Amino acid sequence: MRKNANSHSGRIFSDRKWIIPFFASLLVSVSLVLTAILGALSSSNVGEQSTFDIISFARSEDSSEYFVESDLERSLRANKVRKMEDAPRFAYLISGTKGDSHRMMRTLEAVYHPRNQYVLHLDLEAPPRERLELATAVKADPTFREVENVRVMSQSNLVTYKGPTMIACTLQAIAILLKESSEWDWFINLSASDYPLVTQDDLLHIFSNLSRELNFIEHTHIAGWKLNHRARPIIIDPGLYLSKKSDIAWTTQRRTLPTSFKLFTGSAWVVLTRSFVEYCIWGWDNLPRTILMYYTNFISSPEGYFHTVICNTEEFKHTAISHDLHYIAWDTPPKQHPLSLTMKDFDKMVQSKAPFARKFAKDDPVLDKIDKELLGRTHRFSPGAWCIGNSTGGADPCSLRDNDTVFRPGPGADRLRELFQTLLSEDFKSKQCS
Repeated sequence: MRKNANSHSGRIFSDRKWIIPFFASLLVSVSLVLTAILGALSSSNVGEQSTFDIISFARSEDSSEYFVESDLERSLRANKVRKMEDAPRFAYLISGTKGDSHRMMRTLEAVYHPRNQYVLHLDLEAPPRERLELATAVKADPTFREVENVRVMSQSNLVTYKGPTMIACTLQAIAILLKESSEWDWFINLSASDYPLVTQDDLLHIFSNLSRELNFIEHTHIAGWKLNHRARPIIIDPGLYLSKKSDIAWTTQRRTLPTSFKLFTGSAWVVLTRSFVEYCIWGWDNLPRTILMYYTNFISSPEGYFHTVICNTEEFKHTAISHDLHYIAWDTPPKQHPLSLTMKDFDKMVQSKAPFARKFAKDDPVLDKIDKELLGRTHRFSPGAWCIGNSTGGADPCSLRDNDTVFRPGPGADRLRELFQTLLSEDFKSKQCS
């Protein structure tokens, strides 16, 4: 009996060994908690926010700072401010189809300047041999090879007239230009049938004095007959899924008008800021992608996509100037197809004060007149201050280059200045996205 009692008391003594470690750990824990509380109170006394204040949206006037979209917006705004210190640069897309390679080269040389970036796209209808000839001509040019600012798209896309494939091709070209160079301010799209009416020195000089936030995009709210003809029908562009070009197909169904955004239309030829096209490609808002999907089945989508995006985006709609900077002669009525420009249109082109005109037939004599009287072009390029070579004996003055930040504006700059005085007037700006 005594032996059992001793065994029991031994177990009790051994069970009590945990008491001392327990009270020691409890004392340490209480000390840590008190230290944390006192630290938080002392930091609040010197005016710092508590952890709860940092994450509380109720105490913040603007909760947008907590989301990733605001970071993208701030970085784009900082990029615009930085670029204002430099002379502007343009990024051109020059597009064409079968038989257009020589016309594209002529347009390229007429708008060339070492400061700019250029992408050439021959659609899939052009044979591979013509595309190779275009790429070879670009590669063989000593100026293009040295400056490295002209690129030919190796991937050719089917482009259907009035279909969304043209928008897809334009967005791809913009993505390439954004990837290849961070130093341009405006995107300009031209076709092989476009031609400049001013030199690049004229254009760069005038744009040096403009806000880098201005977008030149002719636009109007879709109304009247265009609502039924464009907004309600549903079309299918076979170029999205076929390897051979064919016309768009019309479905029998018709759709209602969208209620989450308003539809706008206008010219397919645009001069858009880098910040706006970045928004279309990388948009922190889903609107550009939503509208792109909507316009997949929309007739004449190149005349509506950018217009609808810009006029439905608060940040950009006040930057839209309703002019495409082109002189175009339209058939009447209903102004659906541009007329080919000839010698008889020369005075009207000049009087329009526009920097570009379209459309021109291949090698029309009026192009030679423009070269001689408006561009001063006698060799490959329209001469500018960057051309410092000797022209004696018919030599090309642009074979030697100088500082490309210096411009030598001519009469074209005076015409452009008058045009922009009108476009930037309060009366004209009051019509933005209305």
